[in-house]
Amino acid sequence: MLKPRSGPVKSNFRYDIAIIGMGYVGLPTSLAFAETGLRVLGIELSERRIEAITDGHVDLLASDQERLSNARHNGLLTLSGDPALLAQAAAVIVCVPTPVDAYLVPDLSLLRAACATVVEHAVAEQVLILTSTSYVGSTRDLMVNPLVERGFTPGTDIFIAFSPERINPGAAGFAHEDVPRVVGGATPNCTAAAATIVGSYVTQIHPVSSMEAAEMTKLVENIFRAVNIALANEFADVSALLDLDVVEVINAAATKPYGFMPFLPGPGVGGHCIPCDPHYLLWQLHKERRSAPLIEQTMSLIAARPRHVVDRVRELLSAKGRGLTGTRVIVVGVAYKPDVEDVRESPALEVMSSLLHEGAIVAYYDPLCPHVRLHDGSMLASIGDPSEFGSDVAVIHTAHTGVDLGWLDDVDLVLDTSYSASSISHAVRL
Repeated sequence: MLKPRSGPVKSNFRYDIAIIGMGYVGLPTSLAFAETGLRVLGIELSERRIEAITDGHVDLLASDQERLSNARHNGLLTLSGDPALLAQAAAVIVCVPTPVDAYLVPDLSLLRAACATVVEHAVAEQVLILTSTSYVGSTRDLMVNPLVERGFTPGTDIFIAFSPERINPGAAGFAHEDVPRVVGGATPNCTAAAATIVGSYVTQIHPVSSMEAAEMTKLVENIFRAVNIALANEFADVSALLDLDVVEVINAAATKPYGFMPFLPGPGVGGHCIPCDPHYLLWQLHKERRSAPLIEQTMSLIAARPRHVVDRVRELLSAKGRGLTGTRVIVVGVAYKPDVEDVRESPALEVMSSLLHEGAIVAYYDPLCPHVRLHDGSMLASIGDPSEFGSDVAVIHTAHTGVDLGWLDDVDLVLDTSYSASSISHAVRL
């Protein structure tokens, strides 16, 4: 592990750092670099996104909102949709989404386009770093090989590396600069050059032997989480069968100071990482006619969890002699995790779609997510006053900090899929 940053890396280029993609990773990363005094170019093709950033209307932690204000005031962050400006940056970092499609096949379109743009505009002495999660070998396929074809020699006149992002959206407890970063380059010189760039704002760098080792590191991190979430969900089901409080049991197990890491159950997983990243490895293995049974079973279990929520609602209603048809169901919190505005891959979307399909009258309440688009393309808007909906059933999906849930005392059936609403005395857990 390389120790603390040595200070900003200045260059003779117009910009010290260029970052492609001003999303949940690229924007905070840009601000972290700018805070060290580096001149940052943010490349973003969406004019609407650039306007939102310029106006400060973006979903950021309070600390990053302050960084954004400072960067714009000091002129250290320039936003542009012109990729030709990449040739004027000493280092280029790719931070674009890598989702999967409806068939769980990696959608590499944005990554391929971004890397092709980097290759097209690359100039000698640049440091090029890919951070987007992808299959093992993607940096070599999409960056190294095309640049070699252009006549560059990695480690001599251009420096290429993979350094997986480790941003945890909505989590204020981990400052960007305090989270160690893994760096693996095409050559030892590439690793050193990329470590210098990333280390200009990160306090600890962990170099690895290759780009492929760094790529696999990111997949292992998120597959580890996926497996343990699926296991926690199974513990919840078993604990319910045995009339035990699964949260109490997990908290008790967590008192062991070694060999255990607590994971809590829930309605499924969402966001940009866990529902998608394991499929990049599975896709790669399937191409080689290989399998990973544990990972495959994990993803199947995770995918089935929202259906389990709907089945549980039906079960609670059945105990009262009712069915879903015509029942008024409100979903509380639709973001994929607490305290974010992001609904990507949120289990709530499938839960609401399924409830509607089965004849329920569905609304949702989430002050952070005013509108959502369901899988069939239909739009829903967050209800203003949830107490006026006349809910027969409330499904607590995401419990945001500071959101009043006192009105749930007047709802007959409350299903807590978040395992965090202990203040609602009559709530039953998933």
